[in-house]
Amino acid sequence: MTNQKQAMLYGLATVLLWSTVATAFKLSLRELSPVQMLVIACAASVIVMATILVVQGRWHLVFSLSRKQYLQSMGLGLINPCLYYFVLFGAFDRLPAQEAQPLNYTWALVLAYMSVPFLGQRLRRLDIVAGLICYAGVVVIATRGDVLSLTFSDPVGVGLAIGSTLIWASYWIIATRDTRDPVVGLFLNFLCGLPVIAVICAVTDGFDIVPGTAVAAAVYVGVFEMGIAFVLWSYAMKKAENTSRVSNLIFISPFLSLVFISLILGEVILPSTYIGLVLIVAGLWVQQRKVRERVSQVESA
Repeated sequence: MTNQKQAMLYGLATVLLWSTVATAFKLSLRELSPVQMLVIACAASVIVMATILVVQGRWHLVFSLSRKQYLQSMGLGLINPCLYYFVLFGAFDRLPAQEAQPLNYTWALVLAYMSVPFLGQRLRRLDIVAGLICYAGVVVIATRGDVLSLTFSDPVGVGLAIGSTLIWASYWIIATRDTRDPVVGLFLNFLCGLPVIAVICAVTDGFDIVPGTAVAAAVYVGVFEMGIAFVLWSYAMKKAENTSRVSNLIFISPFLSLVFISLILGEVILPSTYIGLVLIVAGLWVQQRKVRERVSQVESA
């Protein structure tokens, strides 16, 4: 099997996992509060990433960092998982999965915009066009098709969903200066963030948690969305001979996610969700086009 085929398989596996997490979020949040779900998911993620590092023979790297890098883990851990997932789960707690999930996909566009002032990158005309298309889709979804009224279905939920994209984009901008092994860095971020999440859970909603479907869904999120999916995507990028082809697989995820949301959660997918999602994906495709062209030129050189 060629490296490109392996990369595509890793990429498809990652997309499949990403497509299920919106459903898992809602299943867990039916019985758990966002912070209860987060403490379970984060603990599961720490365990699975530690296991991955041991199996891969890279556990020793956890203890070979500088003092500055350990402090960096504490700071980044407050952003991801603490702040990011608390806000994201809050959005899913208030909104139907079919609304919260597409809104969260706009983070890639937010990253492009935030890279202008913070990373000194240029704002291209395509970025502006992509933004108009994407956020037209956001308005369609958030108003459930009643665009002219501009009355959001749940203003707080929509605000949390959009806020999560700002936090996630900020995290990746800060992480551009992170020189640690990616899995080691993520493991330490989650390890440092877990005690903070546990304390917040203890003083707010408590640990009166009954084992069942909700807990299983939270563990699933921690193992697969926060852990294994990250490692699989890293493998896909390393194996890829044409990274743009693998990256394009991401656009399958939101549509496949709607299938799981409909079949498992029983949500009736509104026409406005389809229209808005098509606009968001189209905007992201436009925004990524020049990047893909540049990568393809480098890889074919």
